[in-house]
Amino acid sequence: MAKTRIIEHNHEPFRAIEVDTITLDIIESALRNVRYEMDAVLFRTAMSPGIREQHDEFPMIAERKGRMVVGQFGSFIGGFLDAYDGTVEEGDIFLTSDPYKCDGAISHSADWLVLLPIYCRDGRLVGWAAMLGHMSDVGGKVPGSLPTDATSIFEEGMLAPPIKIYRGGALQDDLIALVLNHVRMPHWNRSDLNAIVAACRTAERRVVEMCDRFGVDLFVSAMEASLERNRRAMAALIKRSIPEDEMVFEDYVCDDGRGHGPYKLRCSMKRVGERVKLDWSGTDPQSDGSINFYLNENMFRMFFGIYMIMVFDPQILYNDGFYDLVDVQIPEGSLLKPRFPAALSCRTHALGRIFDVLGGLLGQRQPEFLCAAGFSSSPHLMYSGFDARGEWYQLYQIGFGGIPGRPVGDGPDGHSMWPSFTNVPNEFLEAYFPLRIERYETVADSGGPGFHRGGNGIEVVYRFLEPGEISIHDDRWLTYPWGVNGGLPGARGRKFIVRAGGAREVLSSKCDHVKVNAGDLLHYITWGGGGWGDPLKRDPALVAAETCRGLITAGGARRYGVVLGADLTIDEPATRRLRETMAAERGAPRLFDFGPPVEELKRNCERETGLPPPAWPHFARVAEPVR
Repeated sequence: MAKTRIIEHNHEPFRAIEVDTITLDIIESALRNVRYEMDAVLFRTAMSPGIREQHDEFPMIAERKGRMVVGQFGSFIGGFLDAYDGTVEEGDIFLTSDPYKCDGAISHSADWLVLLPIYCRDGRLVGWAAMLGHMSDVGGKVPGSLPTDATSIFEEGMLAPPIKIYRGGALQDDLIALVLNHVRMPHWNRSDLNAIVAACRTAERRVVEMCDRFGVDLFVSAMEASLERNRRAMAALIKRSIPEDEMVFEDYVCDDGRGHGPYKLRCSMKRVGERVKLDWSGTDPQSDGSINFYLNENMFRMFFGIYMIMVFDPQILYNDGFYDLVDVQIPEGSLLKPRFPAALSCRTHALGRIFDVLGGLLGQRQPEFLCAAGFSSSPHLMYSGFDARGEWYQLYQIGFGGIPGRPVGDGPDGHSMWPSFTNVPNEFLEAYFPLRIERYETVADSGGPGFHRGGNGIEVVYRFLEPGEISIHDDRWLTYPWGVNGGLPGARGRKFIVRAGGAREVLSSKCDHVKVNAGDLLHYITWGGGGWGDPLKRDPALVAAETCRGLITAGGARRYGVVLGADLTIDEPATRRLRETMAAERGAPRLFDFGPPVEELKRNCERETGLPPPAWPHFARVAEPVR
């Protein structure tokens, strides 16, 4: 049993002070600004494109017990304190990358988590600064450290238990050298780690300044008041929006890259008094491969809270204050709670699918707030090798898909699953890596038709300029991103290579060690978001305009019941007749549209991708989730 001891120089208890609304607003706004200042420091000092350009990092500031007051991804500190056996003292900074040693506070070993206890000037602990960043490589059996065929976490790279990289303010150089000796790009890792530490030190400095300005007791009381304010707001949202009768939703991760799948994710929800119960019972057992997602209960509480706040009341500052209102059950040994030492490196597919499940689950009672599917994965590409000068190069890049149609409008085309992520500029890629971007464009008609269209996926065509190997990690190549409220599903993703000699090779959505040579072209095509609402009610003028913009084809316009002439003008009589015919043949719009029946799904899969569907025993249940 871990026994964390927090050492404080002043044992005076904190005095609770009533905080007026204006002061609380000022302190909350200041903390929110500090959280974004942490980002700015990181982006300007990190080296890897994953953090520097794409912003694959998650900061937070927490109160003294570890509850997040501002941040992005939920509190990391509870799991750390539960697992750490040692002291916490002023000047210490901690690092961990082992999900099993911090109760899933991080979910794979490529995420390096830094934690810094914040002490005020009299020696009392007043809070924590923390940030995790995804390292482009942490060692392991493949460049990029996301091996598809891993069956154990020990194949996925360096694992750091909770350790002090600064002890009493002194850097532990030998420890850092040991950690960096396990990775392929140590200068990137050192730079990114130093940048994360600098961001946490920025938060420390700003919090101490606030303690000086407002007084320590008032500042600590304000953090408590912020958490309580969040709890009151969330309690009202839960009572108003969550039904007492049980709601259920299912979705699937397409495969594990080893020929098995789909893997079911099933969640039920109901309200009991003021509390909501979320239960993942019925989710499939853990995979032998690396698609398992070690889902920390507090992390899922944060996912739930962010969704509720963004849909129903975006003015609420989301933090950990509401956690006691949400009961989360995740079965041991399931895809979302695998047993040690299950592989975890490619957990992003299940992580993305959880957002789709939440959307389908929380919107059933109030369909006007329902979002379609489209946060379905987080496409990855890794490209590595030795260039003509004999120097090692290694690219880690996150791709974008189609965001789902929403109650407030169309889904963005070619956007990230994470709202704050950005793309790696093509100019950056071509300047630092031996490749050229031949094409970067949205895929017309890939967004699901709807009154609000699903966002289109994108096609990126990479021309490789040096021999090397690539790894690809994506999903939604088998199951469709479903539409809602009469909206239709988005298109599925696919990947293929056109060799320099002209041969075409279809690739699976999850593969490693694919050899490429100079002149080879990789076509990386991602899925589109599902549509929202009846496409037959979409303004024909908007459909025609998007056809002119290349977002919809003339043939695709007919899926909206819109007939266009040769000059792309609307044939109004033909449009009216077509819409009447389509509405009569379709009947009432469906709440969820999961795509074609199972047998057609299998045929389409092989025809569209050239790949056979996986042969998992419960394949017949795909596209027939619980309504």
